[in-house]
Amino acid sequence: MNDEIHFSSISAASDLLKNRDISPVELTEHMLRRIEKLDIKLKSYVTVCGDQAMDSAKEAEKEILAGKDLGLLHGIPLAVKDLCYMAGIRTMGGLKVKRNFIPSFDSSVVVKLRRAGAILLGKAALTEGALSAYNPDFEIPVNPWGEKLWAGVSSSGSGVATAAGLCFGALATDTGGSIRYPSMASGVVGLKPTYGSVSRYGVMELAGSLDHVGPIARNVKDAAIIFEAIAGKDILDVTTTHERAPSIVNGLPADISNLSIGVDRRFIAAGTDIGLVEAINGAIDTYAGLGARIVNIEMPKSDPKKLRDLWLPIVGFEAVRAHADNFPARADDYGDYFRSVLDLGLSMDVSDYQLATKAKNEFTADFEAALDKVDAVICPAGGFVFEADMDAQYGNREAMKDIIKHFQGQFTIPANLAGTPAIVVPCGFSNNQRPYTFQLLGSKLSEEKLCRLGYAYEQQFSWTSVHPKL
Repeated sequence: MNDEIHFSSISAASDLLKNRDISPVELTEHMLRRIEKLDIKLKSYVTVCGDQAMDSAKEAEKEILAGKDLGLLHGIPLAVKDLCYMAGIRTMGGLKVKRNFIPSFDSSVVVKLRRAGAILLGKAALTEGALSAYNPDFEIPVNPWGEKLWAGVSSSGSGVATAAGLCFGALATDTGGSIRYPSMASGVVGLKPTYGSVSRYGVMELAGSLDHVGPIARNVKDAAIIFEAIAGKDILDVTTTHERAPSIVNGLPADISNLSIGVDRRFIAAGTDIGLVEAINGAIDTYAGLGARIVNIEMPKSDPKKLRDLWLPIVGFEAVRAHADNFPARADDYGDYFRSVLDLGLSMDVSDYQLATKAKNEFTADFEAALDKVDAVICPAGGFVFEADMDAQYGNREAMKDIIKHFQGQFTIPANLAGTPAIVVPCGFSNNQRPYTFQLLGSKLSEEKLCRLGYAYEQQFSWTSVHPKL
């Protein structure tokens, strides 16, 4: 077995499994050994489900030997963000108050992954309640590109595990950027789907009207493979809208000359690292060379602080209701930052929430109008990875200012407010080997176009074959 198989694409690993060059048991054993060796330092998993993963691998091996083919995920080891219920496996959500919570059923996304034959290695670490800081009782995942570098907000464990080759991809969630920030920080692909494309049943809630479930992977095709497996209508989640999962993977090599990409250079450059701006400009030139139509557009003016002030009251109001069983009764068990957001929600009444929702809808109308002019808009994926100390990541109010000033929420929050899809694609490295990424924003249900564009760019370079040295 290739020593570097942990960095293979899902489709390449799937071919090896189906050709019986390796077995699901061998592949899963290899991944579990790698986790045991490296995750002591990286801390990307909060729970490793070794016995359960091996049982699943043995079952997948029997199925493959019997000629049964469940698709590209059959026998592929993945990680699951520790917001998603797995029956009999603790699901903590980064919360001290949930440290001993063991659900009795699988979330719908886990059910779908199991049906696709995926091997679930364990539960990936995250911030407290999937917001912006960690509870002091939990360890912080370490960015594999540098131990002092921020690993992104809530889905940080999913991003780290994927980038480090501790899984072939992972489930993640995004309420204000939590698929996209970790993907940006760890230099991997993240797909935030259209709201309602993927069921949230059995996924711990932060803010129900803004929460999205989606994949993090090492390349666009892998992200599309996972998305196809988990998307589609679910009778257990009334917000799901698709009758069936979209077909994306087979159409990825298609020509993109019939697609248009919107460019607002003022929007891209405002407060953005100069090197990243140059990398994104290079991506725009690449798209032009591939025949995509480059269209100058104007995105709604959106100051990061004003957007955060628009987004946060909705989060607070919905989160405090999601945590009603434990807050404020067990307020002392919450970290400072998450507690402050819950306090904000507690201070609001329905009329405050209605005003916040009205402001959200007004902004969304302008944002969607800009998206409707093109097939995709290119911009940063939330900024550029930076150094962050532990005090700040644990929610120390004063220290957190150093993190928040780096958040470029104007690139992430709008797609949550509008429920529109977005994909993060690697586009190089800085001089000191920090990953660069860009983001493609699209109108609702445009995942196929976004993936096609992301894939077309990806094929021109070898960025996705460059991995951190661990």
